Amino acid sequence: MATQICPNCKEDNFTWKVDEEESLLTIWECRNCYYRAFENESDERNCAECGRKTESKLKDDKKEYWWCSNCNTTEFIKNCT
Repeated sequence: MATQICPNCKEDNFTWKVDEEESLLTIWECRNCYYRAFENESDERNCAECGRKTESKLKDDKKEYWWCSNCNTTEFIKNCT
C-alpha cells in the first residue's frame, strides 16, 4: 500500500484501512506520529489547488477538514469539542 503525507506531522507515513463494520468509513493512521483520522468515502470533492477529485473530508477528535491526497493541502472546516 502506498503511503501519503500525514496532515499532522508532514511525514510520508499516512496509510488507510477500511472499517469492516462500516463499509463507507476509512481509517487513516500515521506510522510516524500515530495520528488517526476518519474519512467518510461519500465526502469527496475537487481540490481547489490541483483541480483533481482527490480531496476527502477527514475528522479526528479535535477537528474536521478537507485534505487532498494529491497535493497534500488542508482546509479546516471546524474544530470539534
